[in-house]
Amino acid sequence: MPGARQLPAVTPARVIAGICLLLPVVAMLWVSSYAKATPELGGMPFFYWYQLAWVPLSAVFTVGAYLLLRRDEQARRAASVPAPRKDASA
Repeated sequence: MPGARQLPAVTPARVIAGICLLLPVVAMLWVSSYAKATPELGGMPFFYWYQLAWVPLSAVFTVGAYLLLRRDEQARRAASVPAPRKDASA
């Protein structure tokens, strides 16, 4: 589109959103980091409460990624609208 500003495909917001989505996955797949019984929390071994703690944390990271991508998409839409042309005859 002439007059429309092109935004790069990879923006900082998209990178941060990707990290937000990747962090819970990596935390759960790195089993050796939490495969232990101590410290206990309310009598529950670390292995269990650590995994349970990631349920709400994953939701928080997912919402953060969604908000970042939504803001990025709004910026893309605003940038794709061509600027109004100034008529020389006016």
